[in-house]
Amino acid sequence: MTTRLWIILDHIVALTTTGTWFAAGATLALRRARPALAVLVAAVLVTLVRVVTVAILAGRGWWFVQEKVLLGLPMLGAAGTGAVLLAGPPLLAARRGRGDGRSTGGVVSVLTAAYAALAGLVVTFLAGYPLTAGTALITISLVCAGALLTARAVAPLPGNTADAGDARAPDGRRAISRRRFLGWTGGAVVMSAAGAGTGLSFLPSESVTTGGGGGPSSRAAVSVARLRGAGPPAPGGTVRRHVLTAKKATVRLPSGREIDAWTYNGGVPGTAITATQGDLVEVQLRNTDIEDGVTLHWHGYDVPCGEDGAPGVTQRSVGPGEDFVYRFRAHQVGTYWYHTHHASHVGVRKGLYGTLVVRPRDGQRADARSAGEQVDLTLPVHTFDGTLVIAGRDGRTEHPAPAGTPVRLRLVNTDSDPHRVVLAGTPFRLAAVDGRDLNRPGEVSDVGLYLPAGGRYDLAFLMPDRSVALVVDDDRDGGLLLRPRGDDAGEARVVDTSDVPELDLLRYGLPAAVPFGTRDADRHFTMVLDRGVAMVDGRPAYAHTVNGRGHPSIPDQLVANGDIVRFTIVNRSLETHPWHLHGHPVLILSRDGTPSTGSPLWVDTFDVRPGETWEVAFRATNPGIWMNHCHNLPHAHQGMMLRLRYAGVTTPFGGSQGGGPGHGH
Repeated sequence: MTTRLWIILDHIVALTTTGTWFAAGATLALRRARPALAVLVAAVLVTLVRVVTVAILAGRGWWFVQEKVLLGLPMLGAAGTGAVLLAGPPLLAARRGRGDGRSTGGVVSVLTAAYAALAGLVVTFLAGYPLTAGTALITISLVCAGALLTARAVAPLPGNTADAGDARAPDGRRAISRRRFLGWTGGAVVMSAAGAGTGLSFLPSESVTTGGGGGPSSRAAVSVARLRGAGPPAPGGTVRRHVLTAKKATVRLPSGREIDAWTYNGGVPGTAITATQGDLVEVQLRNTDIEDGVTLHWHGYDVPCGEDGAPGVTQRSVGPGEDFVYRFRAHQVGTYWYHTHHASHVGVRKGLYGTLVVRPRDGQRADARSAGEQVDLTLPVHTFDGTLVIAGRDGRTEHPAPAGTPVRLRLVNTDSDPHRVVLAGTPFRLAAVDGRDLNRPGEVSDVGLYLPAGGRYDLAFLMPDRSVALVVDDDRDGGLLLRPRGDDAGEARVVDTSDVPELDLLRYGLPAAVPFGTRDADRHFTMVLDRGVAMVDGRPAYAHTVNGRGHPSIPDQLVANGDIVRFTIVNRSLETHPWHLHGHPVLILSRDGTPSTGSPLWVDTFDVRPGETWEVAFRATNPGIWMNHCHNLPHAHQGMMLRLRYAGVTTPFGGSQGGGPGHGH
């Protein structure tokens, strides 16, 4: 069973445990001895089942159980033991006909166990990982407060001889006085612990994290404003100049539906930018009427940091009536895209995106079968108000492709959620992932491809003498149709594609030498992805968190030029997080402890699904300050992003708020 299913099962068991302890307390308070005893036994048994689920999760990683092992289970274990010792004997006596089984201590102890079970569950959902001293103190204080209030509520039990000693002492005034004294003392202790925990929770975090091996050596400061692309094209190259004007427009979708969009140059997607390896790309961005501001981020393209388009970090946002010029050399061949990085959770969804394709110079592509391609389609996949569109700027969903023609389909996921893609009607090769060619990819058919948010897949095949259909998310009415002729001959097998297996990219293609391995790292950072209460952009929120914090409170990751950097990325949540580091491709090392055994997989966006643990690595050779975030853009807006910063690099554009939800995302 997957870690995700064990997480869900543990949540169910934890909820059942909480409900059972409360049921035991309620039946005991109602003096129903026999049902109370049965429910108490059930509560103990379910608690033991919870120990088992937590133990199994612990085998998947400490990240999944820390707060359970250090706080939740010990707290419940102590309270539950007290409940059994205090409530058990009276209930057993009642079963033999001696009394009604109810005692003040029994009711209070059983309900305290219920509070402990509930508190452990709440900590998992509201605090998550890592467990802090402040969280532990506040939680224990709340459970104790609940116990004190319960004791006060049930202390007088008139007519209950079993509780006479609790209700009255030989000197009644002294007994009342003692009870008040204990109540005030207990309340003071609880308030003090809660106050201390609250104070610890609001301590500021460190500003940077250096990873393993100590901090990078200091060097003379350089501003990201100086890390710009410049110089002439490579020999044989040319200058590719474009003007992209951001403006609002009414756009007609291929279905005929009209939408109000934010556009580059009046259409969606924006103007397709193409270049040949070695060209100089120069793009002037103008903003007509996008009040929030815009930028251009070259997703997956390793531009100099000053061209990255992260407002508040590498530049200021381009407001209405303003412009900004981007320049970089097209050194990477492949399929990429661009989009605004200012309030991108809104801007990209509304249409501020476009494609970037860099083709090789003659004879430079390793795959000779690709050199003579005649049909080459770039297909951004985007959802507008619930309508999925997979088409270029011309809106065509059918294309002619003569039989025998080499075809390359460049899929670009511009949404914040993954898409499942099936190519029906022909075998194909997955030639490239995120713009990088795979090593000797074999032909496959009847498989599903899961395309992460922000990711790109290049599918290559020879056109057969029948139609071929590209089916997205099992929607047989959408997608793309390639026809060998203008008639309907040879329809594609567009049947139910929901049961085709997923192609595991970590086992696809043939292995090849890589520049570093799992154990090679100058810096090692662990990022645990979760949900919890955290400060986001200066306000408390139920955030998407990294190591328990939300942007901009997450410390920067500090590296030095030339470092080999390894990331361990753990997903405790029940949502998929497509992880994206700016400025660097990362090499996938392993998933859930299983090494990658196929073609070396260099990506810039990869899905970390619920319960998964990924190991990736890269060499830090592109100095700057880089955003490192979930590319489900609403998740990033809600706190799930941080910065990777090279030692000695500074920014004049906003410091710790750079790229923040209200600024850059």
